[in-house]
Amino acid sequence: MIGPRPHDLLRIASVTRLCRDGPAWLTPALREAPWVVVRRARCAAGHVAVGIRGPERSRRYAAVIAVDMITEILSPPDLVERVDRLPDLPATHALRRVGDLLTGSGLRWGPAGSVGFTMATGVSAVTASSDLDLVLTLQDIPPLTMLSDLREAFRVLPARVDCQLDLPAGGVALDDLVGTADRVLVRTADGPSLMRVDQLAS
Repeated sequence: MIGPRPHDLLRIASVTRLCRDGPAWLTPALREAPWVVVRRARCAAGHVAVGIRGPERSRRYAAVIAVDMITEILSPPDLVERVDRLPDLPATHALRRVGDLLTGSGLRWGPAGSVGFTMATGVSAVTASSDLDLVLTLQDIPPLTMLSDLREAFRVLPARVDCQLDLPAGGVALDDLVGTADRVLVRTADGPSLMRVDQLAS
């Protein structure tokens, strides 16, 4: 099994082990959907930092789990073909349009956030006001003209698109990368860091 990456969704085997020290809402949430999402943070070998989604947007819980608890890994690109699992909402229509835009681009991409969670678990977390979170998993930065064109195309979709590039250096927002600043905020395992664009290449 390939090790998990940020934004991957992990099915876990032992809800009891994870819920022992957590808030009261954790147990029913994980019983309904025994899935967690990988977050960027350093932890000991054989462990992975994760976040757990509660029934409300304000309820999120950070934890560290042992890799032997993981029974399945779904990355954002693994979810692309599951769009039929989504309810008929603006984020769903936006995702279908994104598929049309990115087919043949050569980019490795997929949904994250509430859309990805719904597609992975079958438990709906998407509402009429949900954004569409996208992840482009890349080794190098594509031409900035391509990224600028994508940003403009995303802006006219039925739901707001929050797109992040997952690069070897860390996670970078598409809007930041195609902006005018010579440094961008990069989310790393050691926390946020300002880097020059030319530092982001693998």
